[in-house]
Amino acid sequence: MSKILMIYPKKCKNCGTCESVCSNAAVNVIHFEEAVISVPVMCMQCEDAACMKVCPTGAVYRDENGAVITDPGKCIGCKMCISSCPMGNIHYSTRQRKVMKCNLCDGNPDCVKYCPTRAIEYVDGTVSNMEKKRAVAEKFLELFEDQ
Repeated sequence: MSKILMIYPKKCKNCGTCESVCSNAAVNVIHFEEAVISVPVMCMQCEDAACMKVCPTGAVYRDENGAVITDPGKCIGCKMCISSCPMGNIHYSTRQRKVMKCNLCDGNPDCVKYCPTRAIEYVDGTVSNMEKKRAVAEKFLELFEDQ
C-alpha cells in the first residue's frame, strides 16, 4: 500500500507554515472559529480520484508512488479536474495555462517536513490509517455542514 497524508486538526495552530512552504500553493488552512479548530486542506490523493476520471487527456494520473499528479505536457487547461475535486485544491495557473496540484513533493512533502506541530503526517496507507483518515474526514465534513 502507498503512503498517505494524515491530517490532525487538533494539532493545527493555524501558523500558515504548510501554506508558505508549498511550492505548488496547494495547501490552505481553514480556521473554524466556532469550533476553535484549524484544518490544513490539501489534495488527499483520493483512492477513487474524481480528477483522474474526468481528465479527457490523461494529464491527471497516479504515479509509481501512488500520488495523483498532473502532467503539464498533456494538460489542455479545460479545468474539469478543478470542478470535480471535492477538496477544492486543484488550481489553474494563468501564467502557465495549466492546472497545478499537490505532487507530494516527490515523496517528501514539505508541508509535513516543516509543520511545527506535526498536524500533517505522511504515513503508510495501512487499513488502520485509512480508517483514521476517514474518521477525520467525517468530522471535517460535520464542521463544514455547521458553517
